[in-house]
Amino acid sequence: MTINEFLKGDAFALFSGVELLEVGNGYAKARMEIKPMHLNGGGVCQGGAIFTLADLAFAAATNSHARLTLSITSCINFFKAESKGFLYAEAKEVFSHKRLANCEVRITNESDELIATFIGTGYRKETELPFSAIE
Repeated sequence: MTINEFLKGDAFALFSGVELLEVGNGYAKARMEIKPMHLNGGGVCQGGAIFTLADLAFAAATNSHARLTLSITSCINFFKAESKGFLYAEAKEVFSHKRLANCEVRITNESDELIATFIGTGYRKETELPFSAIE
């Protein structure tokens, strides 16, 4: 099994149309095409959809070490609204420890304009995951 196959178990992200594009050691990139189901009453991409995109990138980056890492806190800031096209989430661990991981995620549009930022802290459990750690 690979980390990509493991994260296909995230049924909500999969249902939301989030695709994992790339995973490295403490790094991940994902994308989501904005569809009518993602729009809020104002006609722009709903914040929860953007959060889901960022959260999957966070999960891939922090679980790349093959130890189950679950979010214990996260914060998102929205800067620009989008209503069509693809959004990209690029996650980079900025702190990685035996028990805690901190990750920054930049969410951009197809023109590489900043849409939102997400910061998450994860707790690493003792549980080993069914794939090799990405070095």
